[in-house]
Amino acid sequence: MGGGRFGGRFGRGFGGDLGGEDFTRGRKLTADELQLVILALLAEAPAHGYELIRRLEERSGGFYKPSPGVIYPSLTYLEETGLAAVTQDGNRKLYSLTDEGKAHHEAHSEEAARILDVLSRIGARMADVREAFTGVNDLDPTLGQAFHDARFALKSALKSRRGADADELRRIVAILNRAAAEIANPASDKAPSNEASGE
Repeated sequence: MGGGRFGGRFGRGFGGDLGGEDFTRGRKLTADELQLVILALLAEAPAHGYELIRRLEERSGGFYKPSPGVIYPSLTYLEETGLAAVTQDGNRKLYSLTDEGKAHHEAHSEEAARILDVLSRIGARMADVREAFTGVNDLDPTLGQAFHDARFALKSALKSRRGADADELRRIVAILNRAAAEIANPASDKAPSNEASGE
């Protein structure tokens, strides 16, 4: 695990070009990224494994909740490499940073903060969507899935046009602006009435 003392991969491609949107469809934190985040959380306060899971879930607004099978191997790696220390707290292990762990965290604190910020922003966007469509399934159980599928189809379509030339980008921008206007003002896509037909 960890790719040779974190493998030097920090910051490579995290969240893609859309500020984290790629993360919402199957994207996982790499071992290096997760270890950086764990060090950042331990820098705030020592914690048990399950507490780290809870804190990550809270920081991401429920979006990211790593399993024990992901957290504990990372903690073991941090302990084995001397970046984290373990003390027994009843029947649980309490993890804290060693001096080397503190130094490592300080050296990579900006990257850890960036990862946590991406998770937080994705969680906030998901919360906004959930709030906007609260009760939609009560109206029609198929609408929630249909809305999710439509959002994913849009993201996939945009991803497929990466590297497009200027003319294609202008076409895409026009489509998105038109769609945004119609969503914001549903009446705008209705044909005008023929009230003046007698003139």
